Amino acid sequence: MQSAELVLALLIAVAVLVTIARRLGIAYPIFLVIGGLLLGLVPGIPRIEIEPDLIFLLVLPPLLYIAAYFTPVRNLRANLGIISSLAIGLVIATALAVAVVARALIPGITWPVALALGAIVAPPDEIAATAIAARLAVPRWIVTILEGESLLNDATALTIYSVAVAAAVGGSFSPTTASATFTVAIVGGGAIGLAVGWVVAHIRSRLEDTPVEITISLLTPYAAFLPAERLGASGVIATVAAGLYLGHRGSRIMGADARLTGRAVWETLTFLLNGFVFLITGLEVPLLLRALEPSLAIRLVGIGIAVSVVLVLVRALWISGTILVPQLVRGGQDAPRLVANSLVLTWAGMRGVVSLAAALALPTSLPDGGPFPAREALVIVTLTVIVFTLLGQGLTLPWLIRALRLGADVEARGHEASARQRLLDAATRRIDELYPVWPGHRPLLDRLRDTYQHRSEHVDRQLEAEAPEEDRELIEHREIKRTVIDSEREALLRLRAEGEIDDDVLRNLERELDLEERRMDA
Repeated sequence: MQSAELVLALLIAVAVLVTIARRLGIAYPIFLVIGGLLLGLVPGIPRIEIEPDLIFLLVLPPLLYIAAYFTPVRNLRANLGIISSLAIGLVIATALAVAVVARALIPGITWPVALALGAIVAPPDEIAATAIAARLAVPRWIVTILEGESLLNDATALTIYSVAVAAAVGGSFSPTTASATFTVAIVGGGAIGLAVGWVVAHIRSRLEDTPVEITISLLTPYAAFLPAERLGASGVIATVAAGLYLGHRGSRIMGADARLTGRAVWETLTFLLNGFVFLITGLEVPLLLRALEPSLAIRLVGIGIAVSVVLVLVRALWISGTILVPQLVRGGQDAPRLVANSLVLTWAGMRGVVSLAAALALPTSLPDGGPFPAREALVIVTLTVIVFTLLGQGLTLPWLIRALRLGADVEARGHEASARQRLLDAATRRIDELYPVWPGHRPLLDRLRDTYQHRSEHVDRQLEAEAPEEDRELIEHREIKRTVIDSEREALLRLRAEGEIDDDVLRNLERELDLEERRMDA
């Protein structure tokens, strides 16, 4: 099969599998891995040769950037202590624990290579966990911790990875050099990312051309990642810093059209990149194992499962010791709820894109021309860990969340309702000020005031009444509005069919109806 045809077939498979996953209520990353595993078992499926740096350089930057862009800076800052503990301390502890296990289970493996494996599988990926959380009632605090951890732990893991690989290739290791490398990577990456974000923000604030703005947006992660990597800093931190900065400034540097279009473009791009990577992950496992002796394949899969168990145990001990116990000792919080939150945080530590990218980016050979030691074993163990954590933890995480009955954040709902009320108050005050300015437009101002008053009554009930009652009324209102919009669409299509308007007029008016429906759904 030609490469173009293979890519097309994989994208079709992604679309089909995601559609099935949503019908079944399963997070799509998990179902894509299952689909990839099943496809890999089909006789005659060709082996997909992936360039070592393809995922690391092309796929990782946009995924990191857009995740950082939509991360609330205020929530990140409020939980920075916990996030830093997980993103730095837990990653280091996990890498060391896995290195010890790898040294014991993989014959002849050196400490640098074992540490490289530890760094590869150390960082959790929040994509599957947040996809599950989006469908269930999960406190915003948990989602914030998972997102923040995933943003920052990649830099820690990849810095350890680069030091370990350099030691494996060159044969030397110095704690002083490693510490200096880590410091330069973090500080330098942050500085480069903020500089790139500042430049991009100033450029975009002077543009009003949506296609050009979207193009610059798509290039921004690479503008931060690649220079940082070339200069010996952390490309991950640079990309995250640029994303956080521009996400915080986005409301001031972009117009409404660029925000709407950009969000749609980025949602599609991240969906395709994630879908492609998770499908490839599942597909590669049976194809790689098929090329090995059965006894060796079983042994490596067993090592991967053992490493997965170690990952869960280390994460559970770390979260218990740094989050659960200290907060229980301090008191002031509901102990059962705190235990439940800690259990979900522990079980949400699934591995994904970063681990796959780092494993595939391992050098294929040493400077003297010899093969990189145990490279094939490291790749298979990593793939086993990704698949095992995604399927084992991912499929049972919804059950755990439901069993613990966490419930959504009442506080977050209250903050949103309070913000809505303040916006409505500001609009109403402005309408009152416009009566003497536009005395000839009292009917319009009266209708606007009635509309905002009606919305204000909804917000009051959202703050006071039970959520199900309010949700039911909102659903009924949406249905009424959707029926009216649908009647406009039908009339528009009739006008085109009767030859009274052409396609350009139809598309312009249809866009207005689409925006109105989008706002209604929001």
